Formats: sequence, C-alpha cells, structure tokens
Amino acid sequence: MTDRRDPSRRDFLAAAAISLIGLAPGSERPTLRDEAQADGDLLYVGTYTEGGRSEGIYLVRMDRRSGQLRRVGSADAGASPSFLAIHPNGRVLYAVNELEKYKGRATGAVSAFTIARDTGTLTRLNEQPSEGGAPCYVSVDRSGSVVLVANYAGGSVALLSIQPDGALAPAAQVVQHTGQGPNAERQEAPHAHCILADPSNRFVLAADLGADRVFVYRLDGKLVHVEGGDAVMRPGAGPRHIAFHPTLPLVFVANELDSTVATLRFDAARGTLSPLDTRSTVPAGWTGTNYPADIHVASSGRGGHTLYVSNRGHNSIAVFSVAESTGALVLDQTVSTEGDWPRNFNLDPTGRWLLAANQRSDSVVVFRRDPDNGRLTPTRQRIAIPSPVCLRFLARLLQRSP
Repeated sequence: MTDRRDPSRRDFLAAAAISLIGLAPGSERPTLRDEAQADGDLLYVGTYTEGGRSEGIYLVRMDRRSGQLRRVGSADAGASPSFLAIHPNGRVLYAVNELEKYKGRATGAVSAFTIARDTGTLTRLNEQPSEGGAPCYVSVDRSGSVVLVANYAGGSVALLSIQPDGALAPAAQVVQHTGQGPNAERQEAPHAHCILADPSNRFVLAADLGADRVFVYRLDGKLVHVEGGDAVMRPGAGPRHIAFHPTLPLVFVANELDSTVATLRFDAARGTLSPLDTRSTVPAGWTGTNYPADIHVASSGRGGHTLYVSNRGHNSIAVFSVAESTGALVLDQTVSTEGDWPRNFNLDPTGRWLLAANQRSDSVVVFRRDPDNGRLTPTRQRIAIPSPVCLRFLARLLQRSP
C-alpha cells in the first residue's frame, strides 16, 4: 500500500514485502508469552512490526475501577497484525497481516487464533491470503459464519468462510472496487478501508477511500452488490471507517481526506444509503494537516448517544453529541490524546473508559468517560506499546461463553 499520509506505514510495507515469517504449515505454534493474570478485563492490541520493535499482538489487562493497564503477554502473529476482530463466541481472534507481498504474491494475509477461555492466550489456527494487497480491516459477520476483509492497496473486499473450529477457509469471494476521486495522490484508484455487516446481518457496507463511495452489498452466503444502494460521498472526502447508530436508521462515516464525519440515512429494508449531513471533526479555525481515522458510537445518559472520532494530526478525539430523535451531530469537545497519530480507539466493557492507540508515540492512553454526557477526561493511565493500531476488548465475550 502506498499510504503517503503515513510514512511509517509506507516504509514498513516496503520492508515487509516478503512472505510471513514463521507461519508455514507445520511450524511451531506461537502462543502468548508470560502467564496471563486472572483479574481485570482483557484487551488485545494489534501493531505494526516493522523495525523489529513490536512482538505482534499484545495482551493487556485493565482494572475497570482505576483504568490502570498492565501488559501480561504477547503473541508472534506474523508480520504487522495491525487490525483485529473477535468472533461473536469469544473463542477466536482474527488479524490481518498488512502486507503487499505474501509468499511471493501481490496479497496480504489473514490469521486465525484460538483464545484460551481462562487466560486469553492465543494459539495459531491457520492463515489465508487476503487476495489483495495491504489488508487493513477485518470483521466477522454477526452470525459468526464469515470473515470480511478490506484490501487497501488492492482496492477490493474479500469474504472468507469460517470453519467449525474457527479456522479460515480460502477466500470464497473477492470483489474488486472501481472508481477514483479528485485527490491525485490518494485517490488515483479504489482503496477499500472498512467492511462491516449491518445490525440485521442482511447487508454489508464497505467504505472506499479512493472511490469516495460507501458500497452496499447484500449478504447471502456471498456479497451481492445492491444496485443504487451506494452512498456517493462528497468529492475528495475519502471515506475510511463507519459506525451504525444503535437505534436510528443512520450510519456515520469518518472521512479521512477532508476531516469530516458524514451522516447517512440507511434504509435497512432496501439496503440503500442517502447522505444527510457533514460536520468537521476539528475545531473551527484550525488549519493544520489532519486525517480522521476511527469512529464509534456509545450510549450516554437517558437514551442518548455520543459519537467519537480520532484525529491524526490534530491528535485528538472529537466528541459529538447525537440528537436523540434526529441523530444530528454537535461537536462538544476535542480532547488531546496525549500522543502522536491516534489510530483506533475503543471503549471498555463498562463504557466508563475510552482507550486510544497513539501509533507514532507508542502508547495506549486511558480517558475517563462521563456516562451522562459522554465527555472525556484525561487520566494518568497509559501503557507503552510499540506502534499500536487496533484495540479489542474480550472480557464481555468471555463472560457470555457457556
């Protein structure tokens, strides 16, 4: 992938254009090193491994009373296991290996790991080609039947079936996106950046930064494009990540190239998207370089909701109140992430804490979250992790497992 906004990612892809190391069939299965402790919520951290500083996927425990983080292990998950997803049953973790070359082919890979119920230890199941360069996003559909992957450099999305033991079958389908945008440097071709099933699991949405489009597919054992269903975004917006409103028929899109968040109406009966509104993710009058990354919606106060977007460059989390009846957004707060280049972030299982991964300053930082209005307050809690990208909590899933 040629990611000119992020030299560290570009450089690592050039260095990692080789086969994954230690992932050949029959090789020793990597497991989490160090004994995981039994107290605290489990958090997995996906990272970039260029330069040899990172050990792969880190396991961290969080004290939900204080927000304190403690590293308890790591897993060698191959080259740059950057983005993670956890199966709905809480027993398998999937990671993209964000490469442009894998075993001599122009593709990245997707790896599968079992999760030990008692410790959270990861044990490799298998890996498959993602059938496109630089896979940067992975998700599991809500039935736990398939894994969905967005290939940034390839400009494609892939569907891989999940076998009974959680292992991945070879890609059953690859859909090549088409289109480009006005930004000659970043939008010369399609660049798929996110793929996610809707709450009904009938449709799949895929944000493509290069094509300025959110594609809509019907999920029926395979991806079937919904003609007329796509959202055509503002030229040069660069849609990156998406989030569904929990109760209203709305989808929010973090636009990387113009520092905005877009609100789309989603007709879940027909599978069609319609643009409604666009808001800036940075304060009025700020003129620096900025690239929004991740986006999440959380409940707050008497049935209300709060929307969060991470800003790389402004190095902040933008906090939007969401109108209860209409979903209209108001920017209430931008809080510094106390680090450089915040990528993904996540809320802990209680919703009391928000954690942000600062990729370039090698830190995961904890914020206290007000349950009534969703506003964030910095804490002194942080942990050093090399090149952190993606954060995934496991505690709630483990508690649901029989």
